[in-house]
Amino acid sequence: MVTPAAKRKAVAHLVDAHGMSERRACKAISCCRMTVRYQTAREDDASLRQRMRAIALERRRFGYRRLHVLLKREGYLINHKKLFRLYREERLAVRRRGGRKRAIGTRAPMMVPMAPNDRWSLDFVSDQLTDGRRFRILTVVDDCTRECLALVADTSLSGTRVARELDRLMRERGKPKMVVSDNGSELTSNAILTWADQSRVAWHYIAPGKPMQNAFIESFNGRLRDELLNEMLFTSLAQARVTLRCWQADYNDARPHSRLGWKTPSEFAFTCHPRRDLALRYAEGSAPAPVATTAQPGKSNSRSELWIG
Repeated sequence: MVTPAAKRKAVAHLVDAHGMSERRACKAISCCRMTVRYQTAREDDASLRQRMRAIALERRRFGYRRLHVLLKREGYLINHKKLFRLYREERLAVRRRGGRKRAIGTRAPMMVPMAPNDRWSLDFVSDQLTDGRRFRILTVVDDCTRECLALVADTSLSGTRVARELDRLMRERGKPKMVVSDNGSELTSNAILTWADQSRVAWHYIAPGKPMQNAFIESFNGRLRDELLNEMLFTSLAQARVTLRCWQADYNDARPHSRLGWKTPSEFAFTCHPRRDLALRYAEGSAPAPVATTAQPGKSNSRSELWIG
């Protein structure tokens, strides 16, 4: 019996089952009478619990941090520690799925692009319908704003089809400076090489067997599979396309992103200032400035000279 609730329950049992007085029951279990008579002053959180359960049921792969952001948007003013307590009491913790392999060895840091359309990443995700037919999804992400630019689902996605989708994105959004992808057969085809040469877009292929070099799209694919593909069953390709379109709009306009200060990708893209972000985030390295200035050739600084003797 460690918690006050357990002590109150024990005192109540001694009083009811054994006919002890409250004073004697408290003395028997070494419990203060003030603890037994304490009446909680906490507010009724029934509406908050109900709304939190409703959001968690709708978005089953969201943790308490994202639930906290969504509740704040709806006007619930609550401390994140209290929300975590209620989250645990309601047993809404997200169940962890199977672990993943970790890369071994040193990693070269990847420079984060500082403006929209600086770099796009693309990859493929596979899934299947309820009748067993398999289909693939072309995913395209802006590495700066984290926006999902395209989710193209089809039973076959050739290099020509990928080039056509990239042309559509360029007409809607503008031309990227660089595109990053793996070495899949569709992305190393003559159609893609011709498109990159004619569009004058730098195409960077990651090292074979190194998906961590394309970390932005790999992280996005993990979210897509965890929050949508593993939660839904698709009976037709048309249903999958409609569902993907709705999820893309929700991801860009409603889902808070932890790496963007809990803003949505669309909100971050609207308030993105490349020059300001460059000055604040990646203008120079993190090393401290030198204490003394570098001496010019042929000149001496008498204040910094060290005299001996």
